[in-house]
Amino acid sequence: MNHTPARQPCTSPRLRPIITAAEIERRVAELGKQICSDYAGRDDLAVIAVMRGAIFFLVDLLRQLDRPVRLDIVHAASYRGAATTGSVQMLQPVTIDIHGSDVLLVDDILDTGLTLRRVLDHLAACRPRTLRTCVLLSKAVPRQAQVTADYIGFEIADQFVVGYGLDYNDRYRHLPYIAAVE
Repeated sequence: MNHTPARQPCTSPRLRPIITAAEIERRVAELGKQICSDYAGRDDLAVIAVMRGAIFFLVDLLRQLDRPVRLDIVHAASYRGAATTGSVQMLQPVTIDIHGSDVLLVDDILDTGLTLRRVLDHLAACRPRTLRTCVLLSKAVPRQAQVTADYIGFEIADQFVVGYGLDYNDRYRHLPYIAAVE
């Protein structure tokens, strides 16, 4: 007699692609050109990325910048699964000196604004010369924190998305496109 418990069926969410890999590649190139133009003649650009979701966007964006940059990451967390916790934990602060520097903060998505606001406040306390933001996605939702992005890849509807670095319980980051979770 077999006493092994029955296996539970594996259920994965249904994913509906909304932004293709080609569209992402094209838009990241456009953002790179705009950023290079805006920072022309400046010699001290520090790019700070919010990990882990921004990693794919960060790498592709850096490849579009035809200038040297200093790079650092911060790690902030506010999500569990598909829902925001409502609070932002700063797990890893900035480690390079950005005092008096031009700083570009790169993040994957702007939705509630809580994470971006928390990280912006952290970076502003370091007294950079300028502080701008670049997000891959801006979700059409009321912001819980007053914040806007200077550079936006795509505006999207209020839906939970994965791919190109964005995850659902640490899954689907590897997808080369953005998909809505249904």
